[in-house]
Amino acid sequence: MSEHQEKKATPKKKEVTKLGGCIAGALAGCAAVTFTNPIELVKTRMQLEGELSSTKGTAKVYRNPFQAFALVYKNEGLRGVQKGLIASYLYQTGLNSCRLGFYEPMRCWINSLVFPKRDPVQVQNMGVNVFVGVATGVIGSVVSSPFYLLKTRMQSFSEQVKIGSQSHYDSVRQGLKDIFQDEGVRGLFRGANAAILRTAVGSGAQLPAYFFAKQQLEKLGNLKDGLGMQLACSAFAGVGVTVVMNPFDVVLTRLYNQKGALYKGTVDCFVKTVRSEGLGALYKGFVAQLLRNTPHSILLLMFMEQTMSMVYSAEQKFGVGI
Repeated sequence: MSEHQEKKATPKKKEVTKLGGCIAGALAGCAAVTFTNPIELVKTRMQLEGELSSTKGTAKVYRNPFQAFALVYKNEGLRGVQKGLIASYLYQTGLNSCRLGFYEPMRCWINSLVFPKRDPVQVQNMGVNVFVGVATGVIGSVVSSPFYLLKTRMQSFSEQVKIGSQSHYDSVRQGLKDIFQDEGVRGLFRGANAAILRTAVGSGAQLPAYFFAKQQLEKLGNLKDGLGMQLACSAFAGVGVTVVMNPFDVVLTRLYNQKGALYKGTVDCFVKTVRSEGLGALYKGFVAQLLRNTPHSILLLMFMEQTMSMVYSAEQKFGVGI
């Protein structure tokens, strides 16, 4: 078979426009967080409990994710466990429209530079994948940082159990307005450097881990590309993300939730947390994080497969990108 015939016989990969990729990523993130927002709230409160104080001999209010969820629901009802959902939607839109929408175009572009004689779509180089995951994660974390800050403060607030700094906002609009008036633009981006580290580490692990697992399963031939493979690969990615990201997530939660100048910055928060509470404090809420990240990764990446397909079909229908 000639080279021309071989290229002709190779089915063309379905591709969406860059804007389409951003839209698909945002939709996937919002769909996933609808289900995982309650455990995100539980994780936030567990990370803030005992902040900068020794908890030895002190009974914890939130003992484990299941007890914590039950307590929040008992005290605050259904609206309580879904606090910060709109802010979470805005955060997911900003983060994933960049992180998932730009991932594949950037990966292919870098592959075309690094491996000019190979098909950039087919190349799965771990170094390139990690770099692109980190780069797109950093972009997304900066864009979405004010919404994560707002989400954290809304989720930490409770009239029944007061843990950490308490900030009450009736709505996303009021919250953003109050933060801007009280703290200025810098206040909206308070802790953004920690968000960059957290998201870079998470992104650097999540998408490469997903595609690595997918590539290995395809080689083994035990699973065909479909729901079963997506589920297995997403679960693998979720566990990996939790292990590497939890310390940065604890620091980020505390920086975002603070009032005044409790912490001077990311390094200061790391140092004060470890000095006051020990190294184990960096893994506070780990089980809740795992219970959040694993299903979130599964839902996010599964929804992404579907939303990409939907956006592709819509673009083909309206002649976009053809």
